[in-house]
Amino acid sequence: MIWRLLAGTLACVLTLAGTDAAAEEKYPTKPIRVIVPFSVGGPTDILTRIVGAKMSEQLGQQLVIDNRAGAGGKVGMEMLAKAPPDGYTLGLATVSTHAINPTLYKTVPYDPVKDFAPIGKVGEFPLVLSVYRGIDATDVASLVALVRANPGKFSFGSPGMGSMGHLCGEALKTQSGGLDMVHVPYRGGGQMMNDIAAGQIPMAFEGTPTSLPQIQAGTIRPLASGSLQRARSLPEVKTMDEQGYKGFQCAAWFALFAPAKTPPPIVARLSDALNAALADPGVAARLYELGVDSSPDTSPDKLAAFLQAELAKWAPIVAATGVQLD
Repeated sequence: MIWRLLAGTLACVLTLAGTDAAAEEKYPTKPIRVIVPFSVGGPTDILTRIVGAKMSEQLGQQLVIDNRAGAGGKVGMEMLAKAPPDGYTLGLATVSTHAINPTLYKTVPYDPVKDFAPIGKVGEFPLVLSVYRGIDATDVASLVALVRANPGKFSFGSPGMGSMGHLCGEALKTQSGGLDMVHVPYRGGGQMMNDIAAGQIPMAFEGTPTSLPQIQAGTIRPLASGSLQRARSLPEVKTMDEQGYKGFQCAAWFALFAPAKTPPPIVARLSDALNAALADPGVAARLYELGVDSSPDTSPDKLAAFLQAELAKWAPIVAATGVQLD
């Protein structure tokens, strides 16, 4: 009797295992939800829709965008962490959700490493240090000299308290030996860039999707790019690293994740589809227009290593600002 029970149990286990293997082999068989942890129309949403449309062609199933904004991206990422690990719920994470939030917020309802399965990095764009065109500065050195000669009289804007623009400004202050500048937080980057163009505030670090149109129109002057390599959309603008701020990195990145424990064959299938989408000339052209540098030859292992490095980099920068949000 016992042997019959054991045999029956073993047969059931083998059947379930075979069913799971068959499902993984046929994946995907239905639309895939992609959680975007920010609002419609923002850089994360736009990027997801561009890349997602091409991935849909590769996978033979539609990628349905689900915007779940709130709490600096925490709402959407918590949903992804708790979703079934079957490949039918993905999420586009950012430097904010996965590298900054763990230190910036008192509590984060997910672990950026343990709760997610990396699929691949999608791309990044630099934050550009730009100034009002009436300021007598043409590079970082001349700007720093001007600020140092006028302590407390200069300010820098950012899209909000604890935003990347805020942290990049604080990093500039620290790596310049302690500049006396006032932080002016805004509610988003659009109005901030308009105020720089009008001379209401002197400077800010802001991403290329928002700053590039103003730079191209000549209403603001770019002094430096926050990426280690010059941005393809601004090849004439030197990086902070080139101007003496060695290792200075201030770039917003985007990456595709699934819930932890998603089967490796499904992760591999999604990674292949992502790479194919990023290699498409039409996708590359659209990303270039946004000032986004795509990530060719991305992989789960490369993204996992990149995330660990980003967590180590941003934790001390966030801590140095003294900012901690509820």
